[in-house]
Amino acid sequence: MFDSPLSASAYEVLGVTADASDDDLRKAYRLRLRQTHPDTGGDAAQFVQVQRAWELVGTAEARAAYDRGHGFGETASYGPDPSAPMWRPPARQADTRPRARSFGQPGGWRRERYLDLIREWAGRGVDLADPYDPALVRSAPHEVRRLLADALAEEATARIVAELGMGYTVWHDVAADARNPDAKLDHIVLGPSGLYAVLSEDFGAPVRTRRGELEGDAVVGAPVAQLVLAARALGRAAKVRFSAALVVLPDDDVATAVEELGKVKGLPVAVVARSVLATVLRRGVSGARDIGGNELFDVRTRLQQTVRFA
Repeated sequence: MFDSPLSASAYEVLGVTADASDDDLRKAYRLRLRQTHPDTGGDAAQFVQVQRAWELVGTAEARAAYDRGHGFGETASYGPDPSAPMWRPPARQADTRPRARSFGQPGGWRRERYLDLIREWAGRGVDLADPYDPALVRSAPHEVRRLLADALAEEATARIVAELGMGYTVWHDVAADARNPDAKLDHIVLGPSGLYAVLSEDFGAPVRTRRGELEGDAVVGAPVAQLVLAARALGRAAKVRFSAALVVLPDDDVATAVEELGKVKGLPVAVVARSVLATVLRRGVSGARDIGGNELFDVRTRLQQTVRFA
């Protein structure tokens, strides 16, 4: 996930400096392949990262383009995407296919926090012409970059679920617990396959699972446990039962597209690569209860009466 505000650069993944010679770069690539290959005890997700890093800087042309983009690629942009379906003005919307009914602003809370903190970090009196400039983002503290990475992850999920169709209703950036202002659900998705609590994350590095929780060098806290607790809190408030909880991660950061973790505190949980999220939401996960007919209408009504946004 080299376009993430949190991800290591291609050079860092390969273990060299940005000014390494082509020969040193090639040697480092071969070494990292051996170190990360699953057949020799390496990590599959890291093995994929090494291959992707070589694609970005392995040729003179690719390396020049990568360097021009400040280590993110030429076309990197972290500003709001006006062309994305979730934010396109209705009058200009060319695609007339029915979309999921959506409420709330995905990534809005974290973008606001990011803009406040990036300006505070830059210092008073400093004019930031573009607070999303990749070079500026990379130089910011980790906690600031993390806010932007998560906002982008939420927006990416929102674009996917918007395409599910009119049979689905989606709430974004939902306050999960009135007693805890920091507790929120990134997305709630209601459709025929069930009611899902969805966490959109980007740790900027490969992620593993162990005993029903996420693990990795960049993972902080217990994201799965926090997601389940937030879902249970909102479920009690709205008097509804969630069918399952989903953790959505960038494709490059997971070894398998869908990994079902079983039940965590009674709720089925799955870790899902972003590219297969729509398929999972349509088909459901093991142990998730379908919702249809009058029950779907009743659940939607209860959530509409209860949901408050972060």
